Amino acid sequence: MSALTVRQDPDRTWDDLVRFWGESDWPEGSSVEIIEGIVTVSPIPAYRHNVMAARIQRRLYSVIPEDWEIFQTLSIAVPSRLGMFIPDLVVAPLQPSETESHIPAALAELVVEVTSPSNARHDRISKAAAYATAGIPLYLLVDPWAPGGPTVTLYGEPKDEVYRVLSAVKSGDTVHLPKPFDVAIDTSEFPVD
Repeated sequence: MSALTVRQDPDRTWDDLVRFWGESDWPEGSSVEIIEGIVTVSPIPAYRHNVMAARIQRRLYSVIPEDWEIFQTLSIAVPSRLGMFIPDLVVAPLQPSETESHIPAALAELVVEVTSPSNARHDRISKAAAYATAGIPLYLLVDPWAPGGPTVTLYGEPKDEVYRVLSAVKSGDTVHLPKPFDVAIDTSEFPVD
């Protein structure tokens, strides 16, 4: 099953788009994001996809401060890029008074995306640009569908819409996340076909 896109009236404001996103009746269990102003409905990730995210999450729990959390279904907003994204993992400080269904992306310290065949382009290009625009310090892209074979890329030092590649490894190698995490992720623990 592939992603479905729902185009909006170009005259609608960001608030109108977010209201449409939040109030519409989407298929149960689907992931609904706004990517470059277009509502995108994707199927739930496959087992293998979830295992990769879970392995990363397990490593991160041992190094994050007590007042931070790792979220699996938290929406993060980048209005300047017309984006409402649901990364596979978001690491952010707890927001005790937050009652919205999303937080500003700028609050995130790290986002992790694991590509699926239907969303790989968005994860590699659109989301990377949006996360950099929001100033998220680190973006970890696990890309089992990369041309040339599975890769894991750590992006950092965002400037405007661009990240610098801090590390790029083939799946099976270890990628090191710098401070404040200072943790190695052994991608040989990820499932393979």
